[in-house]
Amino acid sequence: MLCYELVERLVTKRFTSHVNLHTLLPAQQYAYRPFHSTETAVFIVHNNLVRAVDDCRVSELVLLDLSAAFDTVDMYADDTQLYDSSSLVDAESCETA
Repeated sequence: MLCYELVERLVTKRFTSHVNLHTLLPAQQYAYRPFHSTETAVFIVHNNLVRAVDDCRVSELVLLDLSAAFDTVDMYADDTQLYDSSSLVDAESCETA
């Protein structure tokens, strides 16, 4: 277990430094980044809305909650159903011993 944790930390550190060095994440990306909290994101959205109202511009805010989106996925579905629904994979060729 210790080896796995060390490898995970190493990969995370190298990936993060690569992404930051080449600025691969947009400035509005707030998840999993240091000094980018959800409070900061809410403050920026609020500030943008207030500025738009002050400038007499029409503003719209759409909020989408995906917290229960995967609760309806049947985790115990038969694998052949997944293979049969796909035209890329043949169900007979994917049988396990």
